[in-house]
Amino acid sequence: MSEIFEDKTENGKVRPWREWKIENVRYAEYLSILEFKRAHDVRGCGEVLRFRKIGDHLKLYQTWFCKKRLCPLCNWRKSMKNSSQLKQIIAETIKQEPTGRFLFLTLTVKNVMTAQALKDSLRDMTKAFGKLTRYKKVAQNLLGYLRSTEITVNEQDGSYNQHLHVLLFVKSSYFVGNNVNYIKQTDWAKLWQKALKVNYEPMVHVQAVKANKRKGSDSLQASAEETAKYEVKSADYMTADDEQNLSVIKDLEYALAGTRQISYGGLLKQVKQDLQLEDVENGDLIHIGDEDYTKEELESAEEIVAKWDFNKQNYFVW
Repeated sequence: MSEIFEDKTENGKVRPWREWKIENVRYAEYLSILEFKRAHDVRGCGEVLRFRKIGDHLKLYQTWFCKKRLCPLCNWRKSMKNSSQLKQIIAETIKQEPTGRFLFLTLTVKNVMTAQALKDSLRDMTKAFGKLTRYKKVAQNLLGYLRSTEITVNEQDGSYNQHLHVLLFVKSSYFVGNNVNYIKQTDWAKLWQKALKVNYEPMVHVQAVKANKRKGSDSLQASAEETAKYEVKSADYMTADDEQNLSVIKDLEYALAGTRQISYGGLLKQVKQDLQLEDVENGDLIHIGDEDYTKEELESAEEIVAKWDFNKQNYFVW
């Protein structure tokens, strides 16, 4: 019998290849039921993984990822790559503007019930955020930002809650000047309402985050990872209710088509371009930027091949 494949991090933690592949196969089955053309392609995502063994560490060297928007396996890799890129961008941003400060801003809107309403709401939120950043009160201290979209499904009524997570980089003057520069949470809410052109005051949360470590955690990195995480958690469309899952996936596939999960602006966008970091949405999900090996090192290292067994629902060394 073949050996069960295991890939561990440098800290000894087992990487969840199996868990994400199980969800990927289930997602492919749902797409097949919904008669999506690429269902078969999704099923083949990450089926054969080729690694190079360098010391005790395995480095993914070759595989095929489907890059479908809701694929749990691809989204896991995208999240890691986004996080890796963001670490580099933040480090360089702080180097260029050492007195700059970070804010973590969450912008919400009312829940919606249908795929069309969700698609419209996502479009409206993107437009409104563009307006928000151009308002004088915001723009006068804004150096750059990272904006991401998150969608959750309400368990009670099945509605969709779409909101934006924004990592704002502002001048240090934001926090001084007798409210000339500083924007209170209530004012953020009013500005967001104005940008959205809605007749209700949306919920907004804002907090300052720091780059220094305190109590063993880095609040800036935690906020960065919150911004770089999955757009939709697979738990929202991988419930025990198959009918609900099919309905949610159908809605999300329609609503998310042509949208972007993450976008950069200002200095953060410029730094990303200067560092020549590729677009994660359409880019390479094999090399996520967390290891730095030469081509020679990789090609001369021992190859480990793991293949997915659909019956036994696990990866085996092949």
